[in-house]
Amino acid sequence: MTAPMTGPGDLDSASSEPLHPAAREVLLAALDRGYADPRRLHRPGREARLLLDNARDATAQALGVRPDEVTFTPSGTHAVHLGLLGLVRGSRRGDVVVHPAVEHSAVRHAVAWGARAREVGVTGDGRVRGDELTQAAASPEVGVVALQTANHEVGTVQPVGRLALPDDVPLFTDACASMGRLPLPEGWSAAAGSAHKWGGPAGVGVLLVRKRARWRNPFPGDDRVDERSTGFENVPGVLAAAAALQAVVAEREEVGARQHALVDVVRRRVGAEVPDVEVVGDPDHRLPHLVTFSCLYVDGEALVTELDRRGLGIASGSACTASTLTPSHVLEAMGVLTHGNVRLSLHRDTTRADVDAFCDALPGVVAEIRSRVGM
Repeated sequence: MTAPMTGPGDLDSASSEPLHPAAREVLLAALDRGYADPRRLHRPGREARLLLDNARDATAQALGVRPDEVTFTPSGTHAVHLGLLGLVRGSRRGDVVVHPAVEHSAVRHAVAWGARAREVGVTGDGRVRGDELTQAAASPEVGVVALQTANHEVGTVQPVGRLALPDDVPLFTDACASMGRLPLPEGWSAAAGSAHKWGGPAGVGVLLVRKRARWRNPFPGDDRVDERSTGFENVPGVLAAAAALQAVVAEREEVGARQHALVDVVRRRVGAEVPDVEVVGDPDHRLPHLVTFSCLYVDGEALVTELDRRGLGIASGSACTASTLTPSHVLEAMGVLTHGNVRLSLHRDTTRADVDAFCDALPGVVAEIRSRVGM
C-alpha cells in the first residue's frame, strides 16, 4: 500500500503533516502485534512491551536523549501540561512561571490552571527579550521559566539554552512546532513534542524530562510503573511516530534547506507583489517550512476561503474570528498587523511550482477581496 501524497495546493502542514511513508508500514504491522497491555507478563504483553521499548529507544536516539527520559502521552498538548506543571510542582522556589507573551495557548492555559504567570515582552520579530526574561527569573517566587523552541505562528526560533537563568530555576520548552525539524536545544529540564506535526500519527505526544530535573506528577496517577505514565500507551501509534521521527531527522538537512529556500521565495514575492502586506517573523532564524503575513483591509478567513476555492490550502491562524473576535496574542505581542493574517507551511514534498502557483494567485485574490469593501 502506497502513502497518499499531498496535493500541490496543500500548504498547511504546521498543524498536521500527512503520515510519513516511513511510518505507514510500521503502523499497519504494529496494529496486529502491539494491541496487548505492555505491563502483562504473557507473550502478547511481552511483545507489546518490546515494541514500546523499541519506540522509546528510537525516539531517544533521534532526539539525543536517554530512553528513560522519554514518556509517550496522548497528545502534544498533554505533554505540555504534564511537563510544565510537573516542574512547577517539583520546584523549591515558587509557583510563578515566567514566559514570553508569544507562548502557545497550551502553555498559557496550563499556567492559568496550576500556577501564576509573569509575561515578558518580545521584539518585533517575535524573539523574547532575553534580558527581561532573565531579570524576571531571578525573583524568588519564580519556580519555572517556559520558553518555546520556535514560535508556532511566525516560526521565529527562541534562544533556549543561551540565557543565564538561575541554577535552581528549571526551563520548560514547548518543542511541538520544531521537534524533528530542528535539533533540540540545550538547557531545558522538560520538553514536549507532538507526533502529527512531524508526520507521525495523531494522538501521540512526547514528554522529555531530564533525569536531574525536579519533576513531580501534577495530575492523579494510575497503577503504571512509570511515574510520568498517562495510562495505556498507544503502542502501534508510538512505534509509527518513532519511525517517522527517525526518518524526518535523517532527511532534515536536505528537506530543511529546500524548504527554507522555498519560504524565502514566498517572503520575497508576497512582499513585492501584494500592496499593503506585512511579512512577519525573523527572516533567517526561523522554522524552515513556515511563513506568516498580514494583509491590510483583508479578512484572514475570507482569504483562506477564496484561496481554497482555487485549490490552495493555507491557514488563518490569527485573524479575528466570529466566535472570539480576538486577534492573535502572538501578533499583538509583536506589535505587528493582526488583521488579515494567514500562515503558509510547506510539506516535505512541496515544490517550487507549488509555491509559485500560490504566489501567482495571491495578488488577484487579495485585490478581489479588497474591492468588495471599497479598497
